[in-house]
Amino acid sequence: MIHPSDAPAPLVQVRGLRTRLGGKVIFDGLDLEVARGSVTAVMGPSGTGKTTLLRHLTGQLRPAAGSVRVDGREVAGLSRRGLFELRERIGFLFQNSALLTDFSVFENVAFPLRQHTRLPEELLRDIVLTKLQAVGLRGAANLMPSELSGGMARRVALARAIVFDPMLILYDEPFVGLDPIALNQVLRLIRTLNQTLGITSILVAHELAAIRQVADRIYLIAGGRLVAEGAPDELAHRDSPWTRQFFGGEADGPVPFHYPAPDYARQLGLAGRRP
Repeated sequence: MIHPSDAPAPLVQVRGLRTRLGGKVIFDGLDLEVARGSVTAVMGPSGTGKTTLLRHLTGQLRPAAGSVRVDGREVAGLSRRGLFELRERIGFLFQNSALLTDFSVFENVAFPLRQHTRLPEELLRDIVLTKLQAVGLRGAANLMPSELSGGMARRVALARAIVFDPMLILYDEPFVGLDPIALNQVLRLIRTLNQTLGITSILVAHELAAIRQVADRIYLIAGGRLVAEGAPDELAHRDSPWTRQFFGGEADGPVPFHYPAPDYARQLGLAGRRP
């Protein structure tokens, strides 16, 4: 039995995170942590700051207050060189795959290696083919992005994200636009990568059914704070206004439908008029 003091420190620790963008409060004291080797999902209503959280983890944004630590290092305190070194250990799967349209599948995966290393061509080729084999697309190495289905493009992007054998992969809406077959392929790949390579994964997504198949833990964010957390099955059945509205798709609840606005009648100039 592992004593709590002997357990490995979380790979990601966020404490008291406060963020303002354009005068709007995005996070107001957010706390969460991600265990090493886990698959963690970050969920919440649209516009609640899920992608903003990923930008904090990669150092693209600095918090107004609070702490964001990755692998024991305070991200905001890293030097430029330290930040680049951290980013080389983080893979990022963009929502739209973000493949380079004029490059073949092989060259898309090879791109980070060509940009940041001076590997011999033979070694670079072996690495790229190994990553394409991992996502089942070694035979598609010479295809162009325009020849790929949406699911194949997502898998190529995943091969590129793991080309440096990262400690952490960030997935921004990885299931959007996928048919059921492609969705199951991506789910299996996420879990397989975690189990075989020990990679830690953070997923920003809305699809609860998919998340329940792959995530170890879910953090539900709303109103700038953490409103619920737990294992997927536990959270889906938790009786709270936040989980009922978000996981049940209820229109009414703590998350308002309308964005904050002035009084409707007054803004239309109807205040004081007779009907």
